[in-house]
Amino acid sequence: MSGNSLFVVLAAFAILAAGSILPDGAAAQKQAAPAAPAAQAPAQQPITAPAAVQPAQAPAAAQAPATEAPTAAAPTEPRVQPAPSTAGGEEPSAVALTLPHDLSPWGMFINADIVVKAVMVGLAFASLVTWTIWLAKSLEILGGKLKARRAANAIGNAATLMQAGRALGHSGGPGALLVRAAEEERALSAGALDHISGDGLKERVTSRLSRIEAAASRRMSRGTGLLATIGSTAPFVGLFGTVWGIMNAFIGISQAQTTNLAVVAPGIAEALLATAMGLVAAIPAVVIYNVFARSIAGYRQILADASAGVERLVSRDLDFRTVPPATALAAE
Repeated sequence: MSGNSLFVVLAAFAILAAGSILPDGAAAQKQAAPAAPAAQAPAQQPITAPAAVQPAQAPAAAQAPATEAPTAAAPTEPRVQPAPSTAGGEEPSAVALTLPHDLSPWGMFINADIVVKAVMVGLAFASLVTWTIWLAKSLEILGGKLKARRAANAIGNAATLMQAGRALGHSGGPGALLVRAAEEERALSAGALDHISGDGLKERVTSRLSRIEAAASRRMSRGTGLLATIGSTAPFVGLFGTVWGIMNAFIGISQAQTTNLAVVAPGIAEALLATAMGLVAAIPAVVIYNVFARSIAGYRQILADASAGVERLVSRDLDFRTVPPATALAAE
């Protein structure tokens, strides 16, 4: 009986020792359900083999952290990987929405800001006005030069004012108007020429001729001032549109919170288009204005020659006023 009592005491001691180890192993068995039957089987064997209880429980306790490591590391990978994928997938779509579909000049005009559009429309209208003035004024200057040159030749070939009037007839133009003005002034002063000298008549004729020249020059220069205005202001108007467009582009950068060039490039291109249109309107206007200035200066010179010819005819008529009629007819 003493041997059996000793065996029972040793078995009880082994069971108590196994109970102190089981709480740590039980936590591992609850987390890993499939391993529970395998871990419980060695726990019941110490009744027949007390010495083998602790070696059987040690691997169970050692295996518990190994089962926890994969289960703890497994959930971390899905939570880390989706974050970069969602962030990388949303940014290209946001950038794609800010880019216009058409980067041609017309497409940039359609997608531009309302202020930039107004600037572009104004510059396009100014360019249209420039070429309209060029066409109309070119024809006017060409026709005016032909008429003035024809009148100057007729006045230069005439011996008297009456002969020049017959050569020009009822033709229009400043040259014919110069001759008719001199004839009218001489007719108005005919009653006083027998009592006074002809210096007063010459002064009055010169005054009327100078006014006719000035009126013809003003009429020929009409519209060139608009060309000067367009040529001097169009680049600055285009620059205003450019500044406004670039300002909106930087505002778009701050709103998008990105420094990607694809976001700001369309706005800058639209702004630079306004500057290009300003130069397109200004450069032809300046060139055409300079050409017209030289042409109008030549036209004024032809009128001055015709006016000087009329003054010579008036002075000649005054000198032949006291000459016998036979000599005057021979002179004609």
